[in-house]
Amino acid sequence: MGKKKEIVSPPDDSPAGVADEEYIRGFQLFLENYYGEHLEALLVADDPARHYSIDVEYAEFLDASPPLANLLYLQPEKLLSLFDEAVREAQGVTLMAHKQRQGMAVKEHVHVRLNVHGSAFECPETRPNIGRVRVRDVGRLLTLKGTVIRTGAVKILEGEQEYECGKCKFRFKVETMADLGNTIQLPSICPSEKHKPCAGNKFKPVEGSTSVCRDYQEIKIQESMQTLGMGSIPRSIVVVLENDLADTVKAGEEIMVTGLLFAKWRTPAPDARCDLELLFLANHIRKANEMKTAVNVSPHMIEQFKDFWQRFADTPFKGRNTILQNICPQVYGLFTVKLAVALTLIGGVQHVDASGTRVRGESHLLLVGDPGTGKSQFLKYAAKLSHRSIMTTGLGSTSAGLTVTAVKDGGDWMLEAGALVLADGGLCCIDEFDSIREADRATIHEAMEQQTLSVAKAGLVTTLNTRTTVFGVTNPKGHYDPAQPLTVNTTLSGPLLSRFDVVLVLLDTKNADWDKIVSSHILSEHSKVDDSDSSNDSYDIWNMAMLRSYIRYVRDEFKPSLTPEASRVISSYYQLQRRSAVSNAGTFLLGYS
Repeated sequence: MGKKKEIVSPPDDSPAGVADEEYIRGFQLFLENYYGEHLEALLVADDPARHYSIDVEYAEFLDASPPLANLLYLQPEKLLSLFDEAVREAQGVTLMAHKQRQGMAVKEHVHVRLNVHGSAFECPETRPNIGRVRVRDVGRLLTLKGTVIRTGAVKILEGEQEYECGKCKFRFKVETMADLGNTIQLPSICPSEKHKPCAGNKFKPVEGSTSVCRDYQEIKIQESMQTLGMGSIPRSIVVVLENDLADTVKAGEEIMVTGLLFAKWRTPAPDARCDLELLFLANHIRKANEMKTAVNVSPHMIEQFKDFWQRFADTPFKGRNTILQNICPQVYGLFTVKLAVALTLIGGVQHVDASGTRVRGESHLLLVGDPGTGKSQFLKYAAKLSHRSIMTTGLGSTSAGLTVTAVKDGGDWMLEAGALVLADGGLCCIDEFDSIREADRATIHEAMEQQTLSVAKAGLVTTLNTRTTVFGVTNPKGHYDPAQPLTVNTTLSGPLLSRFDVVLVLLDTKNADWDKIVSSHILSEHSKVDDSDSSNDSYDIWNMAMLRSYIRYVRDEFKPSLTPEASRVISSYYQLQRRSAVSNAGTFLLGYS
């Protein structure tokens, strides 16, 4: 690209008009130095009426021009519009350098998108939570992280309209005002400068004039449950997506959005005070699955994992049991349940064949057991281990609360995501699974097996992703009878039970020796008395943070394959179950004996 041009920042005491030109010139030089290929790609694009984006790394811009980048944080609304003008100027310079090559044309509708990845805006210490956004942040450049819980319809709004004075026939353009709900506020007097201002006249829109329109969509994002403390209510904020950002996210996706905060007057109502509503105008959106920082596993942790398994190279099952012993340590024993919980959190491998048929890699777990067997403890601990989890109860959740609901907001219908959609890519924990209403159970069949959710409500027809692991807990109906099928003991239908890959039954056999061991373990946990073996380093490293990192590391790095021997065992077991007359013969029964 040749020698880079020096980017000169405007002086602080420059006049407003001169300063604006210097801002445009400074950013234009930055684009020519660092984004020459992007400018050429814009010139050769086909559709001149389409809105395009150019992603600018904020860290790179901060390194090239610190004063201009810092001013961008304080005055984003002004500078971003000037930077869009700078993109058009830079396109013209690039076009002249190519000597008006055929097929190239300057694109008028280009928007600068600031990618804050790797900058201070992305750090959790400097990134404000949605619940901590205040009026002092209005007009500043912010980065918020949250889960999309509601998506509205994409609308077409007028950006400006040409009007004519009914008396002096003076024509002028009026832009929509975001703080007034994207409405046009007409002046009280004619803005003509050649004649004496005409007062009290009506202004009429000019017929046949070309109005500037833009795509417009409102979504709502909510704080992640993992960032909230006990008893905190998750806060939400409305995010405005314009032009090429519209219709780029779906309900249930976790996103990091960069933009500026502005206040809008609410629609006035009779005998009600007129309040301001905080809205967030998005400039750049990045999805969670596109963030490399989502896997928070340091190289030091990976070395610890390798050293641990190196010590148990000859006895791998002993190393496995060491890890399982630190999963839900408040529950004594029950290694089979702990192994099932660990394997459920890690998941399997997703397969997509040539025809496009998708076989899910996530497995579902159901615990059925008597009261007091520690089912809810496993449920809560699994929610803490998962990087993304939603906890709910079957008794308090309707079909809309589990899947999706249609709500009316401002005269338009919108989709609001439920628990299964919000847990996309994570874990959905459902306590009292048998308390889900019979009419609502059919709605989660598709979500658990196909991992999609087909919606047809209030004229909104769409399909959402529910790529989540379901961990259900339920009590048997009365005392569990091993002689009866699982459907009779749990009052759950066969099709719903077939969605679960692992079903474990915990029985309280009232064994005196077992009760003595369990009571001693509970007392030692509460009195913080550790066994002599707990001083071993192999036990100390497996705390909550290390377990979360290990599960995330194994889930993302390892792609196991099925051996021929394992295939024969599974095939034989499947044939045996098909020939068996007992419908719950494949259910594990775990007792306190």
